Amino acid sequence: MRALRLVRYGAGLRISEALKLEISDVDLQPRLLHIRQSKFFKSRWVPIGPKLAGVPHDYERQRPARRQSHQRFFRTQLGTPVSRSTMERILAKLRVAAGVKRTGGGRFQPRLHDLRHTSAVHQLVAWYRQGENVQTLLVKRSAYLGHVDISATQKYLTRTPELREQANARFARYALGGAHD
Repeated sequence: MRALRLVRYGAGLRISEALKLEISDVDLQPRLLHIRQSKFFKSRWVPIGPKLAGVPHDYERQRPARRQSHQRFFRTQLGTPVSRSTMERILAKLRVAAGVKRTGGGRFQPRLHDLRHTSAVHQLVAWYRQGENVQTLLVKRSAYLGHVDISATQKYLTRTPELREQANARFARYALGGAHD
């Protein structure tokens, strides 16, 4: 489960995309994940960095020998594909054990899909901190996430205090005649 969560977060994958990965879709030499027939029947290649590539590599070494490239990459100890319902049950148990509960009138408790939102927001904050051109990179991130257009990505970008702080600091530098980001 650890490897599955790390790959989902690091690559910003939907739970369905991660669970549908087949052995042949995880190419660790060029560090690519092949996401096939995802939402809106789109496919894409998702590059991953060397540190993240180590996660599926280590996971693969710990798994029993695989025979067929079309088998699912993430499997249970019994060799069956991991299901979404299993992941939801595990998340519910982890939430209770950790005492994580949404308050303040939120309708839903933290969900599997929230990890994808968190990944997108954390990437945006990192770009602000690094002084990157966020507007240009946001278009690329949209394609990386497999979105049809930038407006789909914008829905993911919850205004967290950290994101607001970074965006405000960037605007203040611009408004005061500093760096033109």
